[in-house]
Amino acid sequence: MSKETPVVNRRIAAAVLSSSGGHAKPYADSAPLDVKPIELADPRPGEVLVRIDAAGICHSDLSVVNGDRPRPMPMALGHEAAATVLALGDPEEPGLAVGDRCVLVFLPSCGQCEECLSGEGYLCSVGAAANGKGELLRGGSRLSCDGETIHHHLGCSAFATQAVVDRRSLVKIDSDISPETAALFGCAVLTGVGAVMNTAQVRPGESVTIYGLGGVGLSALLGALAAGAQPVHAIDPSPAKRALALELGAASASAPGEDEAAMGSDVVIETVGKAAVLAAAYNSARRGGRIVTVGLPNPGEDLSIKAVSLVADGKTLMGSYMGSAIPARDIPRYIKLWRAGRLPIEKLLTSVGPLEEINESMDKLASGEAIRQVIVPAW
Repeated sequence: MSKETPVVNRRIAAAVLSSSGGHAKPYADSAPLDVKPIELADPRPGEVLVRIDAAGICHSDLSVVNGDRPRPMPMALGHEAAATVLALGDPEEPGLAVGDRCVLVFLPSCGQCEECLSGEGYLCSVGAAANGKGELLRGGSRLSCDGETIHHHLGCSAFATQAVVDRRSLVKIDSDISPETAALFGCAVLTGVGAVMNTAQVRPGESVTIYGLGGVGLSALLGALAAGAQPVHAIDPSPAKRALALELGAASASAPGEDEAAMGSDVVIETVGKAAVLAAAYNSARRGGRIVTVGLPNPGEDLSIKAVSLVADGKTLMGSYMGSAIPARDIPRYIKLWRAGRLPIEKLLTSVGPLEEINESMDKLASGEAIRQVIVPAW
């Protein structure tokens, strides 16, 4: 592939959120996300211009819309995506060329902070600070509208036709994976499978219970099965999601409060993002069990558990951000498992639609109707 910078249209379409929280439902009527033309600046050295080929809709996006995760406004949302490289801020960027396919990563690691130097790039303090400010890793925003700065969502802003991202916000992939499938590796798979394999380090024959069967929860279920866990139990209020969990290989699938079969598991993964659900997950683990939470509750929620149980029952409670993953290492590994048929994540795809239906898609996500919806901005 040539590394020459092509002529591209720097005026793009993007889904922009002007205020977080307080939007009436259904979102299809209140339309908190405004799909409109905005300006995209050229990539700087160390940055990449990409075309968004497909973008998954995640609860982390919904949490910004409903106010559970306060972020600077206005913001162009979206963080789980497959893309194609259109231009390089540095034409000599090693290992990357125009035309390369990639998966976006929602936390770039700087490589220099204490966390990165300790091998915990998924906790990069520099990347986290940039994400919190709605900026790219090298500072500032490349998005604007009529002179007003538009903030980046998790360094990606993937609900758009194009994006500028840091080089460390993407992982190159093979060109034969459909964009709709590839997008899921950037968040749902990275987080869910990573929570099982990296954070909990599930061993063959261990029992696992998954609380919450959205895209991340079902990815965790697939990851547990791929790791050799037996039995794997699933808990969710949705009959349709429980049926899918059984189809994917769960030994049991029950509604909350009807989960006797799941009690006493070696490992429990909580993906819902509610303190009360995390408490239930903690209590359901066996003595000496490991509880991993990947859900992001509203910052105002507090967790209530018996403090003495941490010692008396020898339980371990662990947080897992981005699946404790090293994306450049783990995304290729998970793709290999997918190719081998051990991570059939395409079965998690609920629908594919255009960018203009983003508000309707948020309604389906909020109601629990959808697992993973993917938008194709150039539909």
